[in-house]
Amino acid sequence: MAARCLGRGVGRLLGGLRGVGVRALAAPRLWSSASAPAAPPSSYQERIALAAREPAAFWGPLARDALVWDTPYHTVSDCDFRSGRISWFLGGQLNVSVNCLDQHVQKSPESIALIWERDEPGTEVKITYRELLETTCRLANTLKRYGVRRGDRVAIYMPVSPLAVAAMLACARIGAIHNVIFAGFSAGSLAGRINDAQCKVVITFNQGLRGGRVVQLKKIVDEAIKVCPSVQHVLVAHRTDNKVHMGDLDISLEQEMAKEEPVCAPESMGSEDTLFLLYTSGSTGKPKGLVHTQAGYLLYAALTHRLVFDYRPGDVFGCVADIGWITGHSYVVYGPLCNGATSVLFESTPVYPDAGRYWETVQRLKINQFYGAPTAYRLLLKFEDSWVKKYDRSSLRTLGSVGEPINHEAWEWLHTVVGDGRCTLVDTWWQTETGGICISPRPSEEGAEILPCMAMRPLFGIVPVLMDEKGNILEGGDVSGALCLSQAWPGMARTIYGDHQRFLDAYFEAYPGYYFTGDGAYRTEKGYYEITGRMDDVINISGHRLGTAEIEDAMADHPAVPETAVIGYPHDIKGEAAFAFVVLKDDAGDVDVVVKELRSVVADKIAKYAVPDQVLVVKRLPKTRSGKVMRRLLRKIVTGRAQDLGDTTTLEDPGVITEILSAYQEYKDKLGGAK
Repeated sequence: MAARCLGRGVGRLLGGLRGVGVRALAAPRLWSSASAPAAPPSSYQERIALAAREPAAFWGPLARDALVWDTPYHTVSDCDFRSGRISWFLGGQLNVSVNCLDQHVQKSPESIALIWERDEPGTEVKITYRELLETTCRLANTLKRYGVRRGDRVAIYMPVSPLAVAAMLACARIGAIHNVIFAGFSAGSLAGRINDAQCKVVITFNQGLRGGRVVQLKKIVDEAIKVCPSVQHVLVAHRTDNKVHMGDLDISLEQEMAKEEPVCAPESMGSEDTLFLLYTSGSTGKPKGLVHTQAGYLLYAALTHRLVFDYRPGDVFGCVADIGWITGHSYVVYGPLCNGATSVLFESTPVYPDAGRYWETVQRLKINQFYGAPTAYRLLLKFEDSWVKKYDRSSLRTLGSVGEPINHEAWEWLHTVVGDGRCTLVDTWWQTETGGICISPRPSEEGAEILPCMAMRPLFGIVPVLMDEKGNILEGGDVSGALCLSQAWPGMARTIYGDHQRFLDAYFEAYPGYYFTGDGAYRTEKGYYEITGRMDDVINISGHRLGTAEIEDAMADHPAVPETAVIGYPHDIKGEAAFAFVVLKDDAGDVDVVVKELRSVVADKIAKYAVPDQVLVVKRLPKTRSGKVMRRLLRKIVTGRAQDLGDTTTLEDPGVITEILSAYQEYKDKLGGAK
């Protein structure tokens, strides 16, 4: 009932949450050069050199032309890594939601902003820029009526949906700070993030749908806010028709939005005002609330979206990440919408209702760019290629990989099977902290080579430096070291919320004057970069430094092995040795034979010293909800510290730890019996 009172645009959007019909995609519109992020008119190499040599001369004109400003900035940047000071476009005033919505509504209001690929295939909902702006304004007015002001923090605990995007943009419109929390976290994890940010309001759904299953979101919120004194209101939207308990703090979001006007004056924000907080785990027990600001983040997300993926006006951009992660922020919401693109919101899973879901979606929505995680690609490797080939993928032009380094088997499958050998494949390296892609095969000079499983080329303004153990800069090619970045770029995080000293300690203490990424990298003779994994995933075996990713890649080439995780553990003679956790396909055959073959593969591909001393077959690996393998948990299990796992809030399924502990104990008992 409430949805029908909201007017045609927002009413259809909210109605779509429960099954209202689908509209046809509007004709592609031309992209105005005034609103399109475009690098200065010169060759690729000249632009790379300018961004490295004179950042202000590169980023200044770009920001002026690419973004819609209320007040122009007077200073391009004021940055000093030694003190952790990072500021861009000082004195400038703008509103991010205006850049993502209003400017496009003025030119082409019926262009499609979002295609919501709901859990059930074939039930997509398409939302125009006008409809999204109206919804954003009604939600923004609702937030203001319930006391949310500039600078207040708002927790968004919602699955991928148009209303979740509108909630993010509504916060941006009124100057509130959104804290999107993945809608799969437990009540304890949710409460921890709400309390750290001191959120005033929580926005959620009654329930969520994913992979054919119902997720009880409201129940989780109810449990969480019992220990969250800062929460004054919980705004509850409805993804299903099922009723849920509504307490004293709970408000029906659709009913309240129906009372509001579809117009809300945007708050003019300073370039360095906080846009959002996003929590990421660390080796300690407390997640880090990384702070991203307004203008610099938006510019960098938009620029990298356009250049890395070869986005063109009229394209349908498909990033299947959840909005609860930085990939969803930058390449589902802010980058695409700032560029006036059509962005796909993927609510389901790669294997629901079957292993062809991604590619059926590509065919039906005519997706041009597809950006996903290696963990999903490796999962799909277990299935027959027919699940891919039965669907028309001719619309695809660019394929992307995000998360941990992609292994060779997955890269080749993605390139040859999914992309038919004709699509550009970009293996991207970046972090929550960097705000956007930092190293990628594209952009590049016309026709430049792309090497498998390698991020390769730094983006404009990204100046990598490799360091040795003593903090000396490693020059030239064919060298490996700690990956640092030597100068600031607009999209990077500014601090850790409420703890700037932790920010300095984590990123600037190890190598003073440089941003330490925490990753290791190899630089080829041609100057290309290959990410070798986290520095704590580097093993020193008998004096040989070896990235665990290299061993994993070798083992994953075995046809029976979809994925592996390798960690280092103390060894009486070698100092450190490798321990491999291996997942096998169902038809792998004799396990002992496969393990023997894996040892031979590593010896052949790397060296005998790289062969893991221990190989444990497990059913699955511990992963974050964004698909990264949590190797530090495996390391603690092997080193007898399973009782102190640290921060596990980003773990997709805590039950995997019990499984691995049981398998490890059986493995140890078997070894003991053999002796």
